[in-house]
Amino acid sequence: MPAPRETARKESGRKESARKESARKDPRPCSIADALALVGEKYSLLVLREVCLGNGRFDQLVRNIGAPRDILATRLRRLVDAGILTKRVYSERPQRFEYRPTRAGLELEPVLLTLMAWGDRHLRGDDDRPMVLEHMCGNELVPVVTCTACGDPVRHEDLTSHPQVPGWTVTGPTAA
Repeated sequence: MPAPRETARKESGRKESARKESARKDPRPCSIADALALVGEKYSLLVLREVCLGNGRFDQLVRNIGAPRDILATRLRRLVDAGILTKRVYSERPQRFEYRPTRAGLELEPVLLTLMAWGDRHLRGDDDRPMVLEHMCGNELVPVVTCTACGDPVRHEDLTSHPQVPGWTVTGPTAA
């Protein structure tokens, strides 16, 4: 019969091996992860916020975001390369650029609005909101995600997930 210390060492080795094997497997294929790979870096969504507000010049972005210039330049390059922003010259001497959202960038605006509403609701009070948006109807905008088919607001309890990638279920990968 093996000594308790040896048994514990073997068990620990098995757990470590299982952990390493688990870590080697690919994570769940996910459009959220893919999108965050582009816009999830620090300052990227704040760049998009400012550009959507019409503040697309580099100095405006530096001032309004507070990001270091080198990091901001890297984020801008990445967002342009990803097709989320466009870059155009607004001054030849010295050469200066302005950034504007593309159609793909504008499609992220509802995400920003929803994040802002969540932050207002959970991190600030009604009297401490830094910005209020007015819809063209004249009322304050309160973003709500709705179903395009029926028009009802989306609630967690009304959703059913259907993984589309072979080998994956809602709870994780299927056994090989």
